[in-house]
Amino acid sequence: MATAEGESSVHNVSDELFQNFYTEVKQIEKRDSVLTSKQQIDRLLRPGASYFNLNPFEVLQIDPEATDDELKKRFRALSILVHPDKNQDDPDRSQKAFEAVDKAYKLLLDPEQKKRALDVIHAGKEYVEHMVKEKRKQLKKEGKPLDVEEDDPEMFKQAVYKQTMKLFAELEIKRKEREAKEMHERKRAREEEIEAAENAKRQREWQKNFEETRDGRVDSWRNFQAKGKSKEKKNRSFLKPPKVKMEQRE
Repeated sequence: MATAEGESSVHNVSDELFQNFYTEVKQIEKRDSVLTSKQQIDRLLRPGASYFNLNPFEVLQIDPEATDDELKKRFRALSILVHPDKNQDDPDRSQKAFEAVDKAYKLLLDPEQKKRALDVIHAGKEYVEHMVKEKRKQLKKEGKPLDVEEDDPEMFKQAVYKQTMKLFAELEIKRKEREAKEMHERKRAREEEIEAAENAKRQREWQKNFEETRDGRVDSWRNFQAKGKSKEKKNRSFLKPPKVKMEQRE
């Protein structure tokens, strides 16, 4: 489960933002043959892009079922459009856009990462299909027509798109939480390691000091004992019994 803060971050990407972005992306796709470098940079850096760009297929504007050759051609064409060398009047933004394209392409080159992305997309579609069935059940129960807005193919695609983006966002939040937890655990382990090393150092220093001063302590004790015996002998010499005088006879 995502934390309250994580869930809040997801919901901050509002449905209206998703809808507007979806509509504009589809319009861009329709005029893709004449899309300019600036338009692609704007698309990749638009508000909410940190979430939208989690879907590598959307970043590259390519169908999830595209072949590796199609993926490679699409990357080349898009990377040329947004490359900083081609957009020297806007180097910072073009660099960020190029990095987004490069990251998405490299992710899809990894079979495991690509499978994960496809799983998210399929999960989004399955969720929408399930919700459509639930809507129809409720309409049937209420005795109403079974028509739903997702019957329109475009509306269905939009619903899948929105749900997919939310799933990608939730996974990213969980990933960051996991990384933060692991970092905290590594930090704690490191602190414990340092503390243990310092304790061991103090113990070694104490032992070394103990060994170095042992002879001195032994000598001191021997001297103390020797002085004690000498004093005892001297004291005994002053405790001689008095001489007994013989009584004189009358």
